[in-house]
Amino acid sequence: MFQTIKEWFWLERLWLPPKIKWSDLEDHDGLVFAKPSHLYVTIPYAFGLLIIRHFFEKSAFLLFCERISEKRVGRAIWDCWLLAHRFIGLPLAKMLGIKEKVRKIIPNAILENFFKHSTRQPSQADIYGLAKKCNLTERQVERWFRSRRNQDRPCKVKKFQEACWRFAFYLMLTVAGIVFLYDKPWTYDLREVWNGYPTQPLLPSQYWYYIVEMSFYWSLIFRLGFDVKRKDFLAHVIHHLATIILFTFSWCANYLRIGTLSLMLHDVADIWLESAKMFSYARWRQTCNILFFIFAAIFLITRLIIFPFWILYNTLILPLHYIEPFFAYFFINFQLLVLQALHFYWSYFILRMLKRCVFMKSTQDVRSDDEEEEEEEEEEEEEKEEDTKDKESDCLKNGLGADRHLIPKGQRGH
Repeated sequence: MFQTIKEWFWLERLWLPPKIKWSDLEDHDGLVFAKPSHLYVTIPYAFGLLIIRHFFEKSAFLLFCERISEKRVGRAIWDCWLLAHRFIGLPLAKMLGIKEKVRKIIPNAILENFFKHSTRQPSQADIYGLAKKCNLTERQVERWFRSRRNQDRPCKVKKFQEACWRFAFYLMLTVAGIVFLYDKPWTYDLREVWNGYPTQPLLPSQYWYYIVEMSFYWSLIFRLGFDVKRKDFLAHVIHHLATIILFTFSWCANYLRIGTLSLMLHDVADIWLESAKMFSYARWRQTCNILFFIFAAIFLITRLIIFPFWILYNTLILPLHYIEPFFAYFFINFQLLVLQALHFYWSYFILRMLKRCVFMKSTQDVRSDDEEEEEEEEEEEEEKEEDTKDKESDCLKNGLGADRHLIPKGQRGH
């Protein structure tokens, strides 16, 4: 039965244009063609990336890229990451003023039991009853629950480390994509994408570009349960799965030329998004705003203009002048349309953030939980107030009053 399913799955009419057979894509005369078996290495490579990411997020940012040549491109890509040998994520976060905040709360068995077994968001009646049971004020109970909820949420250092990793990887892939594609004729003439299709040989640059990108997206999927979750978590799952399926089908159907163009188009905007996040977590508001405006402009241009009118036109319309439609043609274009729908979905969030940035002077990520952001800010403000009160109390105990800082040096204690 398995053999029957395998034979049906790899039917030539599903993957290749009419009159083309798998035998036409056998290696010959030094020419290598894309094969499904090439993609098996992406799984172990993905786990390799997870290991590198673990050390990267806790190491110092030191990347040295050797000259990338056509023949040694794979080795050069991996060398860029293996050279990140110093500890970076935490030191870089500290350098930007991002501290790993330890949220401490006063242990309370009654409140903890209610938090775990009833609700994390008690009503006003619940707060009143709990205050009576614990001999606390309602305000103290509210603060305890807010601190307890914040204790389970990821700190800014973790968010910064994730953004730093993605920024570095997208930057490397974008640079590699430019190096790979700047001298290719199909980058400038869309008709060259289909010239000689599907018997187009596999280039070393195409091989490594696809393998590293696909490994990266596999690693993102493997980390979905551990990374910071946002409102668009489901959209990210759909995006990553659609991307993996697109990688697989475009590879097997030899859609490599248009595939590499699409990859570079997507990576170039993500650099600016991740860098804006990094500076947002560091509270460098002005720098964050500038980077976000750059990201928004590049995203809207590449995803809403170039992608539909360049990439989709190249996969939907132009092929009909060169080949007869077949199953892979319809399936790949369906996946690309799903991807375009996600582009519209994220554009909505970006436009909302632009509105906030322009009219409310805020770059808070609208994909995050608004209540989470507000609670963290309230907790920080209350901690500052408590620190101020403690300092004033210490001054009063010492008989110095609120103007202690006005006493000249050398006269304190007299």
